[in-house]
Amino acid sequence: MAGDRTPKIVGTVWGLLVLNTLGSAGAKTIVPLPRSLIQMVTMGALVAAFTLALTVNLKLRIRASAYVSLLTLLLVTSVISSANLESGFGALFRCARLALFVGTLWLLSRWWDGSTTFVRHHIRMYFAVLGLVAAGLIISPGAALPDLYGGRLVGALWPLTPPQIGQYAAVIIGLTVLLLLGRRTDRTGAAVVIVPSLVLLALTHTRTATLGLVIGLTLAIGSLILTSAAARRFFTWAVVCATVAAVGFASVLQAWFLRGQSKENFSSLTGRAKVWDALLAEPRSTGETLFGMGLGDKSFGGLPIDNSWLAVYQEQGLIGVCLVAAVIIVLGGIALLRPPSLERACAIFLISYCALASYTEAGLGDASPYLLHLALAASLLAAPAANAARPDAAAATPATDAPDVTPEVPRRRVPQWARRTELS
Repeated sequence: MAGDRTPKIVGTVWGLLVLNTLGSAGAKTIVPLPRSLIQMVTMGALVAAFTLALTVNLKLRIRASAYVSLLTLLLVTSVISSANLESGFGALFRCARLALFVGTLWLLSRWWDGSTTFVRHHIRMYFAVLGLVAAGLIISPGAALPDLYGGRLVGALWPLTPPQIGQYAAVIIGLTVLLLLGRRTDRTGAAVVIVPSLVLLALTHTRTATLGLVIGLTLAIGSLILTSAAARRFFTWAVVCATVAAVGFASVLQAWFLRGQSKENFSSLTGRAKVWDALLAEPRSTGETLFGMGLGDKSFGGLPIDNSWLAVYQEQGLIGVCLVAAVIIVLGGIALLRPPSLERACAIFLISYCALASYTEAGLGDASPYLLHLALAASLLAAPAANAARPDAAAATPATDAPDVTPEVPRRRVPQWARRTELS
């Protein structure tokens, strides 16, 4: 199982999962796309991903995974909470989507061996998505930087919001930097990914993604400092550059960070705090407190919740919150117990990014890019199976069941004079 080479079709399956989690709601595109068409494409991608994963893993070989096991329990909780149809039939549809998502991860777990194979699939697919965003910016700058979003970058060809674009850019920047430090890619290839992604991240004015990138990379590189000279050099230069930027461009950075908002609006997290207070003040029965209201669109009173923990509490109750917390704790604990390595650093970056973003973004309780990032972290933390299949394995293994063979007794040499006497 662990010795199997990863088929190319597995990368296609991972790309289809990324396509499914892009979502169907966002900014207005240059060519209006009906939401039903977008949902058909995203759901079709998930069905195709599950079908291809099943085709390439017909024997249903899977690896034990605490992460996917916890997601399976979260799925069970979601079905229980959605069965009363408080959130309508859409809740059952979302449960079916989550079931296909988790099932596909189980099928792919066969190839989770602690290598960076899935990291490269992740970077390629999200870089392609950012390429689509950049193409929309070039074709129609007005549609890509609309006044409705305060001049922040959105998807003009596919409906993507600024936080989504910022998240994708931050994640692939962080992973590419780590691959560069681990000498798994060259500088030219890394620059092709990092430079345009940084430009797009800056145009989104997404504070969560920027802070997640900085803090996640700090923790990830910190885990490599004792074993990697490249990580020590990068960390030193990063501190120097950050200090110079903080001193020389303080006003520009402050203006970018505030995005023209008032202090009151900024302190309430762009109005999020009001929604959170109303959600927590809502009276609930014991069943609703434990299991939630069922999977919905991550909103309360018609306004987005924009907090993973409160969204899970609303839809999957306290049991769901405990399961999501267990996911973060288990993955983080495994990462801390692993010896320093590039794979461990990538996992730490992804886990810390998702944990930080969970405060202002929803998605940890349903099929989303955040669950896909954490699935990537789980694949990086999977221990390679012992005794991987090798052509020379049989030769290297002593034959314990070989039959007893008596060594041949060497013949005694008879002198020539004795032979003549014998013949006479």
